[in-house]
Amino acid sequence: MSWLGRSATETQIPHRSRLWLYLITGLVLAFLVLPTLVVIPMSFSASQYLEFPPREWSFRWYESYFQSDKWMQATATSLKAASLTALLATPLGTMAAYGLFQSRLRFTSLAMPLLLTPIITPVVLVGIGVFYAYVRLKLVNTLVGIVLAHSMLALPLVVLVVTSALKSYDMNQETAARSLGASRLRAFLLVTLPQIRFAIMTAAVLSFLTSFDEVVIALFVSGGDNSTLTRNMFNALRDQIDPTIAAISTVMILVSSLLLALSQILGRERR
Repeated sequence: MSWLGRSATETQIPHRSRLWLYLITGLVLAFLVLPTLVVIPMSFSASQYLEFPPREWSFRWYESYFQSDKWMQATATSLKAASLTALLATPLGTMAAYGLFQSRLRFTSLAMPLLLTPIITPVVLVGIGVFYAYVRLKLVNTLVGIVLAHSMLALPLVVLVVTSALKSYDMNQETAARSLGASRLRAFLLVTLPQIRFAIMTAAVLSFLTSFDEVVIALFVSGGDNSTLTRNMFNALRDQIDPTIAAISTVMILVSSLLLALSQILGRERR
């Protein structure tokens, strides 16, 4: 095939020399995607039990999901928590990343590992610690408690993404703006922020998805009228094998995929 002889990079390495890399990439992608391709057909099964492949096709489990007040309330809670988490974690993480990147203090190198602690520590231990703190603060089963806990998990991701963008950004542009009389805040908003907006948008999407898909901490701190969708799904799987779970999972996969695709499309258009 002619494309095998074409260069894959600026170093003139042909695609033929990278076939092994393409093969490994394909196998990894298949390993990650195949479980999803099993769940989606199961959601359209007419059977009362999870079965693959479905013998009969039906939308009954989607109707069960969308017509259930319990599932709709949990979905609304998850969407509100995820949106508020993105609104809280994104600006805080951006400010933290910018401050650490610009700081010349000696302890700055120690601050980054501390910020990454929530995603390094086993999430079960984080959930236990958050639960004991929330019992004293009376934040268990509250939307505020869910948002704060999820923001703690999303914040390190925002810091990593924004820091990566700042490393590829020429800070001399901001320095030039400040030398012309702009304050640090004005220079950041008018010069730096437009340059890293795609990274911030990506961080916001990751923050949203971190909250929307999180289950372990939700088991500790959510409940009652503020029970999240993932918590209800876990309880449903524990008590009974309900095919409605497959329908909900498909909806969540669709929402996550659309958000990631939209962020990539908007980023390309802006570039």
